[in-house]
Parts: sequence; C-alpha cells; structure tokens
Amino acid sequence: MPTIVVDVMPKAELLDPQGKAVSGALARLGADAVTGVRIGKRFELTVDGEVDEAVLATVREIADEVLSNSVIEDVVGIEVVE
Repeated sequence: MPTIVVDVMPKAELLDPQGKAVSGALARLGADAVTGVRIGKRFELTVDGEVDEAVLATVREIADEVLSNSVIEDVVGIEVVE
C-alpha cells in the first residue's frame, strides 16, 4: 500500500519557540555549527490502490483543511512513498 507523506511547517515569519529551545540546547551541547532549528509536523497517510491525480488532489485538500492551520502553518511537501 502506498504512503503519502505530508510535511507541515510553521510560517517563516512566525516565531518557533520549540525550535528556539532545541537550538539553545544544541548550542549548550557544543553543536555550534547549527545556527537555527524549526520544528514541524509529518503525517503519513496510507492509501488503498494506486495514487493518481484524484487521490493527490484529495490529500492536498485534507492537508490544507485538516492537517494544517493555514493562519500559522504552511504545507511544505506532499510526497508519495511506495
């Protein structure tokens, strides 16, 4: 069964307090090369049958309306993993 992966991230112009906390922790651990962290969400949707344009259109709609909050988040990727 194919899996469709949807990645959602906070909008670039918004603060990411979780990412800032992780970035601070990495700096304390000596990971000085890491200059920033942003934390998002990953959804894996398993589908029956073949993934065609109709299925992808449905997933895009689900991603925009259910999986993300369009006020503060962007859907940054939709990928089919066979």
